[in-house]
Amino acid sequence: MTFMTNVIDFPARPSTVGLRRPGLLIRAAREGQSGWRRSRDLPRLLHQEGCPPVGACLPRLRAEEEVQNHARLTRQAGYDMHRHVMLMIAILAEMRATVALTPARLRG
Repeated sequence: MTFMTNVIDFPARPSTVGLRRPGLLIRAAREGQSGWRRSRDLPRLLHQEGCPPVGACLPRLRAEEEVQNHARLTRQAGYDMHRHVMLMIAILAEMRATVALTPARLRG
């Protein structure tokens, strides 16, 4: 019997690649920041039990968002706008939390 986890391994996306998304999607994600609770929302979004360390899930979030963005651009029937906005909210929140934990001397 082999052991298989239910974790999906997403390829890491280079952090130097910026996110260029429609203004409406970005505005929705910014507005959603006020209601975001990492301990509640992140495990639900990632379909896992607990919260990973701050910043650890950023590559996975970006990879999943890229899949949603591709579905949006190609007008696929399986596109989930709600999930796309939630992924954008999570990405912005994780980026903000990561920057907050980075010592000022390392930021430049």
